[in-house]
Amino acid sequence: MSALPDPFDPEAFRNWNLSSQEQAAAALRKVAAGGWHPFFCPWGKAGTCDGRPHGPCAPDPAPWNFPHARADQHPPRGAWLTWLLRGGRGSGKTRTGSEWTHRRTKVSPRIAILAPTGPDARDIMIEGESGLLATAPPGGMPQWEPSKRKLTWPNGAIGSVYSGEEPDRLRGPEHYDAWVDEPAHTDLIEAVWDNLVLGLRLGPAPRICATTTPKPSAWMKALVADESTISVVTTTYANLDNLAPTWRAQVLRRYEGTRKGRQELLGEILTDVEGAMWKPEMIEDYRIIPGAVVSGVPPLERIVVGADPAGTMSKRSDETGIIVAGRDEDGDLYVLADHSGRYSPQGWATQIGIAYDGHDADRAVVEKNYGGDMVRTTLASVRPDIAVTEVTSRRGKALRADPIAALYEQGRVHHVGVFNELEDQMTSWVLGEPSPDRLDALVHALTHLSVRRQPSEVAVPSSLPRIPLR
Repeated sequence: MSALPDPFDPEAFRNWNLSSQEQAAAALRKVAAGGWHPFFCPWGKAGTCDGRPHGPCAPDPAPWNFPHARADQHPPRGAWLTWLLRGGRGSGKTRTGSEWTHRRTKVSPRIAILAPTGPDARDIMIEGESGLLATAPPGGMPQWEPSKRKLTWPNGAIGSVYSGEEPDRLRGPEHYDAWVDEPAHTDLIEAVWDNLVLGLRLGPAPRICATTTPKPSAWMKALVADESTISVVTTTYANLDNLAPTWRAQVLRRYEGTRKGRQELLGEILTDVEGAMWKPEMIEDYRIIPGAVVSGVPPLERIVVGADPAGTMSKRSDETGIIVAGRDEDGDLYVLADHSGRYSPQGWATQIGIAYDGHDADRAVVEKNYGGDMVRTTLASVRPDIAVTEVTSRRGKALRADPIAALYEQGRVHHVGVFNELEDQMTSWVLGEPSPDRLDALVHALTHLSVRRQPSEVAVPSSLPRIPLR
């Protein structure tokens, strides 16, 4: 990558193209107006700066008499793949990601810039008040080409912009580093993250700066637990000096001391959901780990596949919940597999068949949620041999889920293995909210299994007692 010659010849300015001259003039105007200040001071790197104005700090003789990075906004030392900066609203996450990206362009020729959606990337990460254009240092303003989703810094470094709605666009490109904003709120984050990490194969030490308000998802918990992740928590309160007084007065008063405030202001990853019908210990205390020496799954007298089909397939459509469960002779229930996903009608019918065959099930219990015979007809067109029981949603979700939650509380339901997505839905669903699809499929399967049906008997007329006529 190129750099300006030292000493720099001012006459060379006349030979620059018009775009470069305009960028240089804008940088000079910014400096003259006092609109730009450096962000990372030496004290912050040592972990001793709160970001407030202060005097000179060695080895820099100039006073830092303006707001700048706190110690928790400085990149961590040592070896790491992901710097997870999770914090409350207004804690300075976006500013940190933006400043870190500018710094990395000095050593990284190609950086991925990723947001939950395309407009988020443009409005927040690039053109926002703390975005890359606003925080660019003098002489370091990147050229932004929205049509190409591309930023080009003066030294030739390139920032490629991606949307979390299109994970496959990350499948081919290679990068040195990445700034990912709000990954916890990206719908397809598992696929996005996998493709991103697989493409970080340039340079000696690729790195990701992930800035997000946390969310208690299985993906987020796994990222925090990963040994290559350094997780730093920042709170809204650490950045109050830089927030509007009206916002501080109105927003903090509304959310302080609340559960939402713990997540949105303090950056906590909540493990319990107030009002949730399932608590984590109701699952964890009775879980069976396949291959465990002490406990295992006894012979099952019945196995069914519960399903809550979706009517369409798109990136934003509902998932089709497909859960396999069984019952032993004592009436205990066992969750065996989760085949849920986003499928076309033919796709979910095929997946039900795969689950049915793979676990030697005797019935599919399917929600009839679109009326008519669509569900039965679709399933019959793919697997006419499957026995089907249809259920409807006429009963309230809470009425159908409550008896199943009671069985969990009694220790009568066992998860055979770990089902992260299903368990996240169970422990975060609150009465009054729309129930998610995996949870619905689970309730259908376990409700069917929990009702013991005695064998039918046919009455023979000759064996009935005679009742005299009056």
